[in-house]
Amino acid sequence: MKLKDLLYKTQILDIIGTTDQEIKAISFDSRKVEQGHVFVAISGFAVDGHEYIDQAINKGAEVVVCSTLPENRKDHITYIKVKDTSIALGAMAANFYDNPTEKLKLVGVTGTNGKTTTATLLYELSEKLGYPAALISTINIKIHKEEIPSTHTTPDIIEINSILAQAVEEGIEYAFMEVSSHGIHQNRIAGLKFAGAGFTNITHDHLDYHETFKNYIAAKKAFFDNLSKDAFALTNIDDKNGWVMLQNTHAKKYSYALKTSADFKGKVIENQFHGMLLQFNDKEFWTTLVGTFNASNLLLVYGIANLLGWNEEEILTSLSELKNVEGRFETFTSPQGIITIVDYAHTPDALENVISTIQNIRTRNEKLYVLAGCGGDRDKNKRPEMAHVVTSQADQAILTSDNPRTEDPNEILKDMEAGVQPQHYKKYLKIADRKEAIKTAFKLAEKGDIILIAGKGHETYQEIHGVKYPFDDMQIAIETAKTLNK
Repeated sequence: MKLKDLLYKTQILDIIGTTDQEIKAISFDSRKVEQGHVFVAISGFAVDGHEYIDQAINKGAEVVVCSTLPENRKDHITYIKVKDTSIALGAMAANFYDNPTEKLKLVGVTGTNGKTTTATLLYELSEKLGYPAALISTINIKIHKEEIPSTHTTPDIIEINSILAQAVEEGIEYAFMEVSSHGIHQNRIAGLKFAGAGFTNITHDHLDYHETFKNYIAAKKAFFDNLSKDAFALTNIDDKNGWVMLQNTHAKKYSYALKTSADFKGKVIENQFHGMLLQFNDKEFWTTLVGTFNASNLLLVYGIANLLGWNEEEILTSLSELKNVEGRFETFTSPQGIITIVDYAHTPDALENVISTIQNIRTRNEKLYVLAGCGGDRDKNKRPEMAHVVTSQADQAILTSDNPRTEDPNEILKDMEAGVQPQHYKKYLKIADRKEAIKTAFKLAEKGDIILIAGKGHETYQEIHGVKYPFDDMQIAIETAKTLNK
């Protein structure tokens, strides 16, 4: 592609050099630059790409896009000064891949909890209804039935456009994407045209990055602020910040709720460990998904599907056939008759929702064991809150490690213990080794008891001192139960 075509829709402040050359690829990582690449210098959270301009040129970059022109410029290099390089990168990535989001309907889902579940269920529903779809989530990336390997948990804007371009090439009409607050704030969705957006909820999380809850809300809201008038915005008005998301959006505004009147109104009629009977807009159906939080996620899926113009009867029939997303309230009953639940809940609110779901279903003749930890190198403010939720609501709590990363697991547990109130001191254990903690829960539990293993869900590793070791909560729980049954 010619450089002048690649720069379409970028806010150019200055050009030094020619824009007539052919461009082979775009890169914002100087280590990946090759001959004929454009290097975009991004001022990131930890690193400023402007410091690596010379390195990129030495590796073959012929064009540099920057927000500050370097003092020592090379004669044979074209320099493009723009207002914001991260926004420019989004426009350039879209142009390079021939603007795939103008050729399919991309729906983004944002919120603290439920993003992955909702995006994945939308993809599954679309496929069931006979509409081949693409999925971009933190668990996996799919184009129709094909799983696409990703080098990062969340793909960058170049990778997103590449995936969506491949989807367009295969004739796919719909794509569903998990949209994080980090991605919004860092302009990692810049240049994408969304046909619609859904909001799940917002609670205490990621304050290590956003610093204040107000900033966190503003990041989520920015996603809706930038929607076009042709798009739709669907928000959860059971959440007190639900209406905030719609305040300045140009998109068509819609609401959904379980607790109040809304465009898409839901109700939980029955809630059991093997499923729920739900009523959406006065129509009943059964789902194998469990918990009020899943009822809310399904209601968002139902609303988005309706706004995409799909047949309502077919939507409800297919919703009843959808299965749990991996690592989200996954259950099994051990040979000893112990009900075990593995869930990704890693925020105070998500943990409270999962425990509340269990409390609403259980008989109270059994004990509830809850095992939870907090990640290292992440928001420390939520650690005491997590411990408070677990110790105040479980019959027996076990505080343990999650992904300690570079922190000492015992120091993380000390931070958590600060949230334990004196009346709950006798009903919690502290076991840093997560595998040992799972074993302990099974040794203590008896037939009919419930064990909730929270925090890691679908993850198949545990990160300790920067090294990822194989670790799957569900697999370890199943193996432990089998061993104790011998």
